[in-house]
Amino acid sequence: MAKHKGRAWHVRLLAAALGVTAMAAGASVWTAQAGTAEGPRAGVSSEAKPQERVTEVAVDIAHASDRGAKGVNITIDDGPDPNWTPQVLRLLKDSGVKATFCMVGTQAQAYPDLVKKVVADGHRLCNHTVSHDTAMDTKSEAYQSQQILDAERMITKASGGVRPQYYRAPGGAFTPYSRKLAASRGMRPLGWNVDTKDFERPGVDTMVATVKSEISNGPTVLFHDAGGDRSQTLAALRQVLPWLREQGYAFGFPVR
Repeated sequence: MAKHKGRAWHVRLLAAALGVTAMAAGASVWTAQAGTAEGPRAGVSSEAKPQERVTEVAVDIAHASDRGAKGVNITIDDGPDPNWTPQVLRLLKDSGVKATFCMVGTQAQAYPDLVKKVVADGHRLCNHTVSHDTAMDTKSEAYQSQQILDAERMITKASGGVRPQYYRAPGGAFTPYSRKLAASRGMRPLGWNVDTKDFERPGVDTMVATVKSEISNGPTVLFHDAGGDRSQTLAALRQVLPWLREQGYAFGFPVR
């Protein structure tokens, strides 16, 4: 999976998350021992609260659909966004499609009503870290832990208690440690098979052609609802969703 380049919006996200990172720099806010789900230990942030025990899931990166060989997973990254997420939600509802929303922790914290709306509409949540640092695979395990576990807390709080079921590393920057940690918290590492590159705004026709030509590679399709003008994304989805249904695909969720 290629890392996304040229996304100035994520520089702003990193800056917005500096306060969160600084709070966690001296101590892990949750246990970083992969394979456990005990909640926080001594020295945790004052905001941290014990969580329920969770069931560990598979550590390998998921691509398959729970709807089988003719299933397709629509995944929406980087939100929620107050302008574009509501439009994506309306389009999905009108199309009768459920999706997986990979949320950035600072965005979820800023727009909790949108997180709750995503859940209320029957979509699933995915942890996309605190600040979408595409170089996090080069950082320390303590930093990776902070990015994953703080985002889990932020998304869960914003949703009203619904935990993310997946973890998608920014730009595909997975490490063995981050995958194991996420899986220990019940979040299946989530990849993609079809990258529409909608963040580059390549044109609606190009995005639609990408899906049509690459869906045979696997069922998980990557779109975005934040990070800039997503009008091309909406227009592409309006064409792609009915086309996929016409081809006999059933919309589902990534396997866990």
